Amino acid sequence: MEIRSWDERYRSGERAAEDIEAAPTPLLVEMAKRLTPGRALDLACGSGRNALWLAVQGWSVTAVDGSPTAIEILRSRASSRGVTVSMKVADLEKFEYQIEPASWNLIAICYYLQRDLFAPAKQGVVPGGIVISIVHIAEPDEEPTAHRLRPGELERYFQGWEILHRREGKPNDAAHQRSVAEIVARRPADS
Repeated sequence: MEIRSWDERYRSGERAAEDIEAAPTPLLVEMAKRLTPGRALDLACGSGRNALWLAVQGWSVTAVDGSPTAIEILRSRASSRGVTVSMKVADLEKFEYQIEPASWNLIAICYYLQRDLFAPAKQGVVPGGIVISIVHIAEPDEEPTAHRLRPGELERYFQGWEILHRREGKPNDAAHQRSVAEIVARRPADS
């Protein structure tokens, strides 16, 4: 969907259960609980379910999304919870947000696929930091698209990294129904 369509979806509240009321992504919660809070970057954050959870846990969070409405919802939700989240409206596909190299302990890219975002995300984590990525994948009778990878494709983006978690199949997230590929990868300490 184009940003304008996402903006309208958030403004209308037509899918609030998925967009606004959904719990944080289970994989992100599971992995972040194992880490010492540090700096986290939530790319394509939507209305901020993951950014808010991380902030409550003591992370210093920057959340980026192309939808001004999503960021306004996040701003309101962060204020009502009394947490601080740095928020940026930026179209990732137009490279309006530059990921700072070796600056983040955790980068989350959940339910968003932009193939040319993997390299800067990998460069953005500190040595020993992690990238969490969850993307939709094509079903057996489908071809991959701009928004869906082939099964087995996600892991190839993280060759040479320590794979802490990998899984493909039905999502473990009530806000999503389509098959997904999940990966949690740690940047080598010597890179």
